[in-house]
Amino acid sequence: MALTQPLPTSPPPAHEGILRRQSLRESAARTYARSLPIVPVRARGLTIEGADGRRYLDCLSGAGTLALGHNHPVVLEAIRAVLDSGAPLHVLDLATPVKDAFVTELFATLPAELAEHGRIQFCGPAGTDAVEAAFTLVRTATGRDGLAAFTGAYHGMTAGALAASGGARDTSVTRLPYPYDYRCPFGTGGERGAELAARWTENVLDDDKSGIARPAGMILEPVQGEGGVIPAPDGWLRRMREITAARDIPLIVDEVQTGVGRTGAFWAIEHSGVVPDVLVLSKAIGGSLPLAVIVYREELDAWRPGAHAGTFRGNQLAMAAGAATLAYVRENDLARRAADLGARMLSRLGGLAAEHGCVGDVRGRGLMLGLELVDPDAAPDPAGARPAAPALAAAVQQECLARGLIVELGGRHDAVIRLLPPLTLTDEQADAVLDRLADALSTAVRAGTGGAGEGGARRAGGADVASATVGSQAPPFEGAS
Repeated sequence: MALTQPLPTSPPPAHEGILRRQSLRESAARTYARSLPIVPVRARGLTIEGADGRRYLDCLSGAGTLALGHNHPVVLEAIRAVLDSGAPLHVLDLATPVKDAFVTELFATLPAELAEHGRIQFCGPAGTDAVEAAFTLVRTATGRDGLAAFTGAYHGMTAGALAASGGARDTSVTRLPYPYDYRCPFGTGGERGAELAARWTENVLDDDKSGIARPAGMILEPVQGEGGVIPAPDGWLRRMREITAARDIPLIVDEVQTGVGRTGAFWAIEHSGVVPDVLVLSKAIGGSLPLAVIVYREELDAWRPGAHAGTFRGNQLAMAAGAATLAYVRENDLARRAADLGARMLSRLGGLAAEHGCVGDVRGRGLMLGLELVDPDAAPDPAGARPAAPALAAAVQQECLARGLIVELGGRHDAVIRLLPPLTLTDEQADAVLDRLADALSTAVRAGTGGAGEGGARRAGGADVASATVGSQAPPFEGAS
């Protein structure tokens, strides 16, 4: 071979080609794929195996969709049973035995007052469509148009749901303060901050000169997920129920991410004893497949046929998988398990806050946990909160990935490390998750901001993160760790 000829090179691994083609073909709106450059090919429980042979502990869980983790046997069995039965897979909103079984199981888990006097509407297969259905329902029932929503909220990406989310500028939605202990809008935090938020809400709704007409409904999350894992105080939730009931304002509770045992109760509203007028459900209720519904008080059932419709309301496989998931969580008391294990994990995360000044706050409920990262060298505000550190959070996320741990970012400025492990998480797995997170945090802190300033480990311009060393220390596919 002549010295001037290039040496033969091996073709790039298959997963690199897949990632490259994704980057070239998919839209600039893609999200998780940017910071998590992996190609999943096999999964079970907490573990994902990538096309590159590396393995990861998945604490994203499909943004909370996978209550039982990946490919749980009861879910696969339920799906196979439908496929083997010859039942139709697409039936619009017609009645089927599979649908009847799902509704029966779902209603068995609901608060008695809602189950006894409730109606269900199957929506398009995403939670955002269920939010839209809830808005249509209360507007039809009340004859009013406006909505009340809360700062920091996230309800979906369709027009109405997005308008009710925290970053929107829609003037038809009244913005109300959500209790946020660490960054309290009133500078007090704790019970006092929640009380002031409730008083503000009451005043806005009652003041003839507030410029706010009585809304068709109020929508809230019992724990703000995308908003940064912010649990609402139970007392404040009860006040919202009292305030809305006294003013004939339907209360809509968005449990798309908090439902099915996630927070340590089957439904997060059970912590406070609140029974809403409308419950918005998706994610885990489909057992890993697309499904969304609203359940609401029968007196609101005033809309006409077709007032809210969708071609894919009759997802039979999702209903079968969902019924199996609901039953498994209920029969095995996984909500209590989430409460117990979540409390233990939260305590250990508190140790990280004591060790690292960059951990401004640790919070959560059940297996819905978050660490808010801040700049420890910056001056705190009058209430003691320091500025968010999104670059550090991005660096920690990449260090986690390098150790075979998948976590999500959320909250203001994407500075909250979020953990959403499956409810089937074992003690051993929980320890492995926290060990890797602690090591990733220590490494990112020693390295400074993680490299690229505001973008952290992301490249300038939002380009996808490189994956050369991702998951190199990952665990074997079998077993807890």
